[in-house]
Amino acid sequence: MDKYTEMLVFSKAADMGSFSAAARELDLTPSAVSKLITRLEDRLGARLFQRTTRKLSLTAEGHAFQDRCGAILHEIQQAEDAVMALHDRVTGTLRITTISAFARIQMIKLMPEFMSQYPELRVELELSEREVDLVGEAVDVAIVLSDGLTDESLVARRLAVNKRIICASPEYLAKYGTPRTPDDLMEHNCLTHSNIQHFNDWEFNTDSGISVQRVKGNFHTNSASALHEAVKAGIGIARLASYVVQPSLKKGLIKPLLTDHAVDTSTIQLVYPHRRHLSNKVRVFTDFMVSKFTPHPPWENADTSSDA
Repeated sequence: MDKYTEMLVFSKAADMGSFSAAARELDLTPSAVSKLITRLEDRLGARLFQRTTRKLSLTAEGHAFQDRCGAILHEIQQAEDAVMALHDRVTGTLRITTISAFARIQMIKLMPEFMSQYPELRVELELSEREVDLVGEAVDVAIVLSDGLTDESLVARRLAVNKRIICASPEYLAKYGTPRTPDDLMEHNCLTHSNIQHFNDWEFNTDSGISVQRVKGNFHTNSASALHEAVKAGIGIARLASYVVQPSLKKGLIKPLLTDHAVDTSTIQLVYPHRRHLSNKVRVFTDFMVSKFTPHPPWENADTSSDA
């Protein structure tokens, strides 16, 4: 009995939430996927999925099995990569997870060059703001905003410094005035993130030290890109990453605010699980990304130092 195939089919169906989608991804028929899952459940003596006509979801037993399957499948892939590395081949599937805005604005435009260099490599990219379990979810590489790692099972390589910029459109400032101190923000419409609450805690350097303000306003969204568009539209003031707003700053579509009080930065890091044998696919991707973003990231070409 091919336990590897069972785990692969189960894991793909669990990730995609659909037998049909898993079948298309694995080049199988939906009936073949269903039979494999049923055979696996019969062998384990446990139901792994709750099936309805509209939804496929994991049971408690399914979640437990998925956690272990991801790690096992990843180890199998790593074993294959180790052998392929002896022949300097870059092949297989590279699973990447990264911050949505960074992927859309900075990373995806670089992928044609990377993928043309390694035509045998298949890339799976997940855009997510959540914290990902790289080993448990069989992720090869994550690009995250962090100032340090506490997990000793991970390795981090610095890509760039992320500066967060308070900004607004000229139209908004003409209508409502320009805040001169952090306290002035309490009288303004500050745009907020609906999923990441600490994103709405803005840090400032003041005469009495570092202060934190929990801002509020009448517009919030789960997308940094949407916040950027809302700022350009004149809805209010937002705090956004420099890699998001640099083109708009350069064109004068938005203006930086309170730069004398700026203190809020973090590090964009490329993170992968610590292993004795680093696979070729992870090595070439990390080297490629570091070459593109260090020592100076592309968005630093614009002068964003002047206050509004």
